[in-house]
Amino acid sequence: MMRLSGHSVGVQQGEELLFSDYQNGGEMWTGTGPRERRTPVTFDTPFSEVPTVQVAISLWDLDRNTNLRADIQAEQVTAEGFEIVFRTWGDTRIARIRATWTAIGTLPHDDDWQLY
Repeated sequence: MMRLSGHSVGVQQGEELLFSDYQNGGEMWTGTGPRERRTPVTFDTPFSEVPTVQVAISLWDLDRNTNLRADIQAEQVTAEGFEIVFRTWGDTRIARIRATWTAIGTLPHDDDWQLY
């Protein structure tokens, strides 16, 4: 459990188009086997500590003739940002994916002093 302390709790949200491989014949549409796409996200305002980040798929456009295999996660989370990581495998063909994200954590405050 994350215990939030301090004077301010911040919530930032956003949406990212991770790829649109159908248009250019990219590997998520034409490839097979393990595939991965990483999209960096930078927070507008950095948190004072590492926040909790949740990601979800908000749009998926895929081939109906193959199995749907998908994994989406937030990785490399810091106070300044994180990476959205989308993975698929096997014969799955994905034309495009869009993800939404929410970050919740403590924000710096003017009364926070750094003595050393």
